[in-house]
Amino acid sequence: MDIITTLMNLIGTPTLFMTLLFMLPPFYFFKFSISALSWLFPEDVTNKVVLITGASSGIGEQLAYEYAKRGAALSLVARREASLREVAERAREIGSPEVLVIPGDVSKQEDSRRVVEATVDHYGRLDHLVNNAGISMACAFEEVPDVTNLSPIVAANAAVINFFETLRIELGDVIGITIATPGWVESELTKGKVMSKYGDIEVDQETRDAQIGLMPVICAENCAKAIVDAVCRGDRYLTIPTWFRVLYLWRVFAPEVPEWCYRMMYMTRPGQPATEALGKKMVDATGAKDVLYPSSLHTSEIKKD
Repeated sequence: MDIITTLMNLIGTPTLFMTLLFMLPPFYFFKFSISALSWLFPEDVTNKVVLITGASSGIGEQLAYEYAKRGAALSLVARREASLREVAERAREIGSPEVLVIPGDVSKQEDSRRVVEATVDHYGRLDHLVNNAGISMACAFEEVPDVTNLSPIVAANAAVINFFETLRIELGDVIGITIATPGWVESELTKGKVMSKYGDIEVDQETRDAQIGLMPVICAENCAKAIVDAVCRGDRYLTIPTWFRVLYLWRVFAPEVPEWCYRMMYMTRPGQPATEALGKKMVDATGAKDVLYPSSLHTSEIKKD
């Protein structure tokens, strides 16, 4: 085996590199052609059935409105039924022919199965599934209490993108998968709604400012439109705002630089609270929130049932 590995190192590396150089021009021409056709002839979602999780606020709410404008039939899922019904009513007014409201918690396996079954039972099919629901934590990993099964939970969160990339390989062309990776977007999360280290939901705008720092927060409506456009074009990935893509190049070719910048702006010394981070101090000193954050984020009010 050592001989085979040595031969592969000597032969495989230059062979794969030369093959890549040879294949890139025709491959990118093919991708450009497909992309151009997708821009010219996007999918028409009129009367398509779309299930959206986390649809009671934030990006999920705006996704519901964007699909409604395009005439899609909706199945909206969230834990807060009253807020969900408000979104459903507006979606009907905007243009959705039918909206099904399904209260549920997708962190529970039985609820996840139930909402899909309810959608298929009601409409007879499911065309688009939008996995949007989520929550963020307001503490460093070392501050989280040692709870049962924490390691699998953390591993699962880190593996979401890889999971869908693997699923894409298994499904082939049968089901299209678009992976959206937005930056900071106007939502209840950027209002300061977080999960504390003890698992409680709270609103903490001071910690929010420490997490976001001097990064601009984009409008949820624009984010939702970009996501639905990408889905209708059949894009594999979407990063919004677009300039975030350049950060990926930094991570690949000079990972030490973004790591150093992150530590400098967002990390504090042991024992210091997150609000002592340099980024938070710069936000407070310059008043940058008035420019970088949408006006809706200047209040701590969130939807409650």
